[in-house]
Amino acid sequence: MLYKDFKISIKSLGFLSIEDFMKYIGVRSLDVLEWEEKDEVPYTVSLIVHLLKGENELPNNTALDNVVEECLPLASFLEEASSFPYKLEEMFLLQKELNDSTNGKNWELGSNKFGKEINWLRCIHMEVAELIDSAPWKHWKNITADADMKNVHVELVDIWHFLMSYILQETNVPKGVSLVNTHCIYEAVENVDVKLMIKESEKLSYIALAIETGNMPIFSGIERFIDQFFRTCKISGLSFTWLQKLYIGKNCLNKFRQDNGYKEGSYIKEWNGREDNVVMIEIIDTMENVSFDILYGELTKAYNKCK
Repeated sequence: MLYKDFKISIKSLGFLSIEDFMKYIGVRSLDVLEWEEKDEVPYTVSLIVHLLKGENELPNNTALDNVVEECLPLASFLEEASSFPYKLEEMFLLQKELNDSTNGKNWELGSNKFGKEINWLRCIHMEVAELIDSAPWKHWKNITADADMKNVHVELVDIWHFLMSYILQETNVPKGVSLVNTHCIYEAVENVDVKLMIKESEKLSYIALAIETGNMPIFSGIERFIDQFFRTCKISGLSFTWLQKLYIGKNCLNKFRQDNGYKEGSYIKEWNGREDNVVMIEIIDTMENVSFDILYGELTKAYNKCK
């Protein structure tokens, strides 16, 4: 909705001023100034206006308030989902950049700059094993222990690195975004069924092995991979938003390590008694939208304090 249309609409609803409408939906003056400057009203606010249209009196009844309150989560989710293609493109481009720098140009042909074979399917298979080891699946050891869900999510992010790389090997960035886009819209479970999580994560290995052994066509295998990966994320309680944050975080931290002497052995991994990845997660947890450049700057500040 355009800002000029918004102004007309709220007056027709019975609000005497924009300030009255602001108080009703709980937004700040600065937000409205941004809407006016961009001549664009956020989807959530636009939805509220459309819900209220048709009322002749100033909306102040409880029933209408409840309708708006119930619709806000859906509106927020839809507004968030509208940014997914951009976030996917950002991740695919970062992954391609990372692969180009570590493996050399033309890694998509199946080998790195040293002539070493690249096998993304095997990488996925091995990461799935590490994910499963984050849960107490062994019948002879730690049978009453809880699954390490934080590490499960980290392993899923590692699988995502390799799955994107495999997709890029077989297609390209625009095609990859197109293939993945619709699978990102899901609601992660709150109560994780660990046994189900293990079974579903194992299916990722089955798909990898089926493609590797020629028992599944590559392209249909990629589609199965994508569908199964996000199903595993869903039942593991990992939302797409947090997956994206963790991915940017790990990608940025890897770059930061390399830039600060990781290969040479001079990099400090313990930052005032805490591992660098713990600090990274704490930083991204405070960021609504994770920016690679901003995160890199925050890591620099935190690292300089521990030298």
